[in-house]
Amino acid sequence: MKEIRRKNRAIETAEAINLLSGCEYGVLSTVDSNGRPYGVPLNYVYINNSIYFHCAPEGHKIENIENNPRVSFCVTGKTNVLPAAFTTEYESAVVFGTASTVTGVEKKNALLWLVEKYSPGFIEEGRNYIKRKAAATKVVKITIDHISGKARR
Repeated sequence: MKEIRRKNRAIETAEAINLLSGCEYGVLSTVDSNGRPYGVPLNYVYINNSIYFHCAPEGHKIENIENNPRVSFCVTGKTNVLPAAFTTEYESAVVFGTASTVTGVEKKNALLWLVEKYSPGFIEEGRNYIKRKAAATKVVKITIDHISGKARR
């Protein structure tokens, strides 16, 4: 794993995890069988040192993960463009890990965690939605191998 080049901008792991926990969406990066990179924004939840997201049972990202489960996931927190200084204040975290499909109780828990994050006022409706749609939904877990973060404030 390469170290952060601008060490003066590195943030502590705990702060990177806090950022990962609080962001609204992230960008999943995968590589296809021809070596082409693919990045896609998605909703997610960070729980137990893992990232969970849901998606259709098939598609580009699933094909890529099946071909090569090593992935990267990036979130960006607060930003502030400083036009006169030709720079931007920012905070971000990048995760490297291994993606795998989850099933059973772990899948149902992950779907409920997503409901709790994105629809906290609709938990019971979310439970019913999960019962109706879970069979047609794939849930992917990213087991985190490494996390780092940077900020310019």
